[in-house]
Amino acid sequence: MLILQIVVLALIQGITEFLPISSSGHLLLVPVLTGWPDQGVLTDVMVHMGSFLAVIVYFWKDCVKLLMGLIDMARGQKNAWGRLALLIILGTIPAVVLGVILDKLGFMDLVRQMPIIVAWNAIIFGILLYVCDRFGMIQRRMADMTAMPALIIGMAQAVALIPGVSRSGISMTAARALGFERPDSARFAFLLGIPAIAGAGVLKLGEALHTGATISTSMILTAVLTFFVALGTITVLMKLIRHMSLLPFAIYRVGLGVILLALIYSGMPLGAVN
Repeated sequence: MLILQIVVLALIQGITEFLPISSSGHLLLVPVLTGWPDQGVLTDVMVHMGSFLAVIVYFWKDCVKLLMGLIDMARGQKNAWGRLALLIILGTIPAVVLGVILDKLGFMDLVRQMPIIVAWNAIIFGILLYVCDRFGMIQRRMADMTAMPALIIGMAQAVALIPGVSRSGISMTAARALGFERPDSARFAFLLGIPAIAGAGVLKLGEALHTGATISTSMILTAVLTFFVALGTITVLMKLIRHMSLLPFAIYRVGLGVILLALIYSGMPLGAVN
């Protein structure tokens, strides 16, 4: 890949993975809007792994506590962190099940050729993000998380397998609709995404390598750059979200969707990725 393409992909993935605006949708649009060759699924996996490592680093204290909590639960010692770890595992199940089904049906390869899906999802879920954030009650915190809310948020996260939805966006939307505060909604969304991103990344990476694909130096470089951009993005977002609503992200999503639809229906050849 060109150096410019590496930098662009890293910036897009690192910024959009954790902002509620859909990283997969933006990655899908890069070759469509630039004319560059499609970076391919393996590159997408590598940049997602860069994002994954950024979450682990930022939330390393939470990750250690979750792991120790699970170990304590296995020993028969109940505690809050072990309980939260089990809720995260529960919330991950819908994405795993739906992901396997869609992958077997070849759905993910199909949607890579349909930018119009990204456009409509950007608009629909952008409006939903605003509505749930604006009118959602603020009455719950992370400590109030139980099995049913975790499962509902997990089911919402599963929908983000469709490009343009946004994993963090739909997870925060569901959490806000259920009455969780913005910072806790974002925190749970990020923690919930750890096993989902890791699992999908390992699966796709294994499949690609099994077919003979190789990880190039440019892919590794892209992943490394993504890690640093993503780490910065999480840091900034977690500070901003304590003092601002999700309205700017909703406006961006709707604006992006409208522009893409205008380009598509004007006849610009955005219907397939080269």
